[in-house]
Order: sequence, then C-alpha cells, then structure tokens
Amino acid sequence: MKILVVNSGSSSLKFQLYEVTSKSETVIAKGKCDGIGKTYELGNNGNNPFIQYKKKNKEWAVELSLPNHYAAIEAVLQRLVDPRDGGVSQLSKIDAVAHRIVNAGPKFTKSVLLTDKRLRIFEEESLDYAPVHNGPALNVIRAIKWYLPNCPQVLTFDTTFHQTMPEKAKLYAIPIKYRDELGVQKYGAHGLSHEYVTHKAAEMLHMPEEELNMISCHLGSGSSLCAIKHGKSVDTSMGFTPLEGLVMRTRSGDIDPAALQYIMKKTGMSIDDVLHMLNDDSGLKALSGIESGDLRAIMEARLEGDKRATLAVEMFTYRVSKYIGAYLGAMDEEKVHCITFEGGIGENNLQIVKDCVKGFSWLGIHFNDRFLKEGRHLGEVSNPLSTVKIFVIPTDEEIIIAKEALKVLKSS
Repeated sequence: MKILVVNSGSSSLKFQLYEVTSKSETVIAKGKCDGIGKTYELGNNGNNPFIQYKKKNKEWAVELSLPNHYAAIEAVLQRLVDPRDGGVSQLSKIDAVAHRIVNAGPKFTKSVLLTDKRLRIFEEESLDYAPVHNGPALNVIRAIKWYLPNCPQVLTFDTTFHQTMPEKAKLYAIPIKYRDELGVQKYGAHGLSHEYVTHKAAEMLHMPEEELNMISCHLGSGSSLCAIKHGKSVDTSMGFTPLEGLVMRTRSGDIDPAALQYIMKKTGMSIDDVLHMLNDDSGLKALSGIESGDLRAIMEARLEGDKRATLAVEMFTYRVSKYIGAYLGAMDEEKVHCITFEGGIGENNLQIVKDCVKGFSWLGIHFNDRFLKEGRHLGEVSNPLSTVKIFVIPTDEEIIIAKEALKVLKSS
C-alpha cells in the first residue's frame, strides 16, 4: 500500500511517500516545502520559498512561489507524478494520505480515518488546542480533498502517546469544571517522536519496552521532554498547547500568567497580541537578539563572546536540565535506564547534550567527552561507567504515522 505522509507546519510541509506492508516500510520519495506564505521575488536567490525532493540517491531543490498550503500540496503532487523522477505513475496510485496532528483535543485520542463528521469537529472544536499548527494542518487536509477527492485520509495525533499520563500529571490545579466542560488539561506533543524513540531505545538496550524507564528529550525548533515509565508516557513538558515547558526557538515556554496580565495592562496589548509574542517572538530569538532564533547561529555568536547568545544557550540547557531532574523523580523510585536526545538540536549538537546532563554527575550520569571531537555522533554518547545510558537517536515520526495509517485502514 502506498501511503503519503504529510507533516505540516505554519510555513513548511514535510512529506514522505511509503510502500507499507504489515512487515516493512520503504520510502519511495520524500522532501519538504519551506517558506510557505513568503513572497517569491525574482533575483532573491537562496531566500525564496522552495521545494526539496529526494528519491533514492537523487536529491534536488528548486525555488518557486508557495503562497499557501494549497500551492505546496500541488507542488508536492506534481513532483510525485513527474515522468522522470516521480514516485508513482499517477495520483490514483496513492492509496492513502496520513497526517500528523499536534493536538485535536479530548475527542481525538487515537488515529482515525477522516470522515466528514470528524473533519467538522476538527474545524469547529480543535483549532485552539494547537493554534500554530492546526490551521496549516486543516488547510493541507482541505487541499488533499480537493486534489485527491477519493483518497482516504488518516489523522494521527501527537497526543495519543500521552494518553497514559495519570491525572496527577495531566491536570492543572484549577477548578475541575474547566477540564470537564472545556477540556483544559495537559495534552503534550511530540508523542509520535517520543514513541519512536522509545521503540529504538528498547532495541538498543535489548530489553522489553514494558520494562523500560527513560527520559526522552526532543530538542528542535519546538522542544519537549517526556518521562516514560514501563514504555508509557507518564509526564511531558508541553501542556494544553505546545507553548508550555522548555525555552524554544521562538516560544517562551513556562511563564507566570500574571506577568502576561501585567504586560497587557501596561502596553495595551490584546490577548492575541500576547500569544503571538509568546509563540513567535520569544524563546531563543528574543533572548539572543538573533532574528532567526536558530541555535546554530546563536552558538556561533556565543563562541565570539556575545553575552546575549551565551545567556540564551544557558537558559535553554538549564530548562532542559531542570525538567530532566523533575522526571528522574517521576519514576516513583524506579531506575531510569536511559536519557535520549533527538530532534534537530538533540541529534546534531553534542555540546548541548553534554550541557543538559552535566548537572547530574553526582548521580553517576556522565557524558563521554571524546564524542565532542566528532561534532555529531549517533548512538550511545555516555561514559562507559555512567549509571544511566545517554543515547542520541535520529527520530522518525513519519514511520510511526505510516504504521498507524496502515492499522486504521485495515480496521476500517
């Protein structure tokens, strides 16, 4: 079965076309669109929207106009049926499209086949649970319905993995009626990534998942930690939306809500203004003063002695370290077998990995400094004498999405 997996962001869209069976998943083609919504300008080479496409050992990218997610989906589908480099001979050969949905609220707790009724619920009730992500996802769903009207669509949710969180972890200490009537509670995110890394860590440790205790650190533009006990999520740093928790690329993470009221009173900002500030103009971007908020640029500025960049890195690793400490205590006295790092930052910056765990040397948790010379190392990066293994694991949310889609389609 050929399943197209799409992972939509506010200005980007990743895609992978799989050949999926009950025993294997093979990537036929993959790529991404970036800069969606950005104005295309002639002569602005290198800064325009683009589509990147890869099939086997052949990879290329081309700049083009991507005014919205409809245009991005059209560009993706055109590439997939290209006579020379496409993944299928015609669009009807795509058996299903599967989507990553960050959080659709309490009515969606597991992967489902998209129906008109479910689409209506998603449109009317789910957008506020992940406002930065769900709007683009909805546009992509609509675009697929337009271009592939007879193709089944499957929704998979980052929140499914976190359904096992106990009430003591997922409830807020506010009147319970807001949970019961409005669905206000912790949902978490990055569940597809945390689930994949749990599978891989169990393989690497040669132990059953149901015995595995670990702390998963998904560090990227969006970042979250997950405490995993006996292979199940028991707590996670993101909350009602993906804004809670760690310092992120442009997101603030944890903040006293009374501070927001104070800012609004003093500046006249609306709640929408404040939420835009917290989601798009905060985090590493605000701390460092570097417009992109890209940690690579911030690390370079730090090496040159930039004080704001230094503070941004220190706050980022401090918040991760603080959550690791909290989740060591969330295991109810059971041993943690490993701490994993994944995501764009977790997989590519070993100095950050070291800084996130160095505060636990008194517990016998030690990073192996010899890996710093390599720049990037996948697999175990802990000292042989470390009491807890430290792994860098490339995450693969798309494989989990493809497998989930196959299960849903077979059961429908």
